[in-house]
Amino acid sequence: MNSALATTTAKTPVLRRKTPLRHYSLTKSPVFPLNVVGIGSGVQLVSKKTLLRISASSQSSSPAVSVAADASIPSEMKAWVYGEYGGVDVLKLESNIAVPEIKDDQVLIKVVAAALNPVDAKRRQGKFKATDSPLPTVPGYDVAGVVVKVGSGVRDFKEGDEVYANVSEKALEGPKQFGSLAEYTAVEEKLLAMKPKNIDFAQAAGLPLAIETADEGLVRTEFSAGKSILVLNGAGGVGSLVIQLAKQVYGASKVAATASTGKLELVRSLGADLAIDYTKENIEDLLEKFDVVFDAIGMCDKAVKVIKEGGKVVALTGAVTPPGFRFVVTSNGEVLKKLNPYIESGKVKPVVDTKGPFPFSRVADAFSYLETNHATGKVVVYPIP
Repeated sequence: MNSALATTTAKTPVLRRKTPLRHYSLTKSPVFPLNVVGIGSGVQLVSKKTLLRISASSQSSSPAVSVAADASIPSEMKAWVYGEYGGVDVLKLESNIAVPEIKDDQVLIKVVAAALNPVDAKRRQGKFKATDSPLPTVPGYDVAGVVVKVGSGVRDFKEGDEVYANVSEKALEGPKQFGSLAEYTAVEEKLLAMKPKNIDFAQAAGLPLAIETADEGLVRTEFSAGKSILVLNGAGGVGSLVIQLAKQVYGASKVAATASTGKLELVRSLGADLAIDYTKENIEDLLEKFDVVFDAIGMCDKAVKVIKEGGKVVALTGAVTPPGFRFVVTSNGEVLKKLNPYIESGKVKPVVDTKGPFPFSRVADAFSYLETNHATGKVVVYPIP
């Protein structure tokens, strides 16, 4: 056993499986450039049993606090795991995964609901394996649940709090190896917010990564009251929230959004002043120009043609055409706290795809549906036993 590898895994929680895991790497974590968050977790093989040690955090170096002493928290749980990159077939539901330990800046959440994002699928496919955390992976960024354990350094949350979060501070640079598609997950306090009181866990689970992406994109484009915006893919998970935030939070003078024929009424109901049927109209033919285009579909080359002089285009996917730019969202509980009043007042509403929620046993089906690119709003997994 490599001593360096053993050192990196000495205090991380154990992920157990009774049968051998043929594809799980036992190599060291890759070395990353200085601007990329390093990974402090690995995999350890002990005696005849395969013990997979997964860090509850890829970024916190605080001491671990045992959760096994609490009799109300089981030692093992169900979780979805993949040990190699690939299609949905690499996803396996395991029933004897160790409940993660928490560090002093974390809470342990009993997961009630989780949600999928396009980045979940791209990560599983190995699209950013160079900066991913080591395999095996318990996927999932979005979570809503109940706090059942708090670290010694946690100040603002207590056991019993209903919370929600995007569990990975950086979506692409060392995202958590132990995500939200499990019965329990460990999350840093700074990433958390109280669940809005007026929505259920399934609705809350669909918000964190998408609403943080929507808000950060608007901030980065310096969007403000009186400006106009065009949202491409207005019925998607991020787009549906960009429409609402632009109108209700940032005071847009006009919001236009593209959608398919059957989803035009939805984007209007969310606040779009102009709903554009992308199956019948080409945005390049629009006579009107916009201060900002939020491209959530991958049409940056067309988006740059419909901005005003000095306008800005943010592109979440696809090739970027100047002056368009791309960013990767940073999870931040303060953003959720800032937006909670708008959610609780009903000004900003979660949009959950009606084909869901998918039960925990059908996570693979949820991924398959997500990857059709036809989901409306968010694909949610609920309940999680």
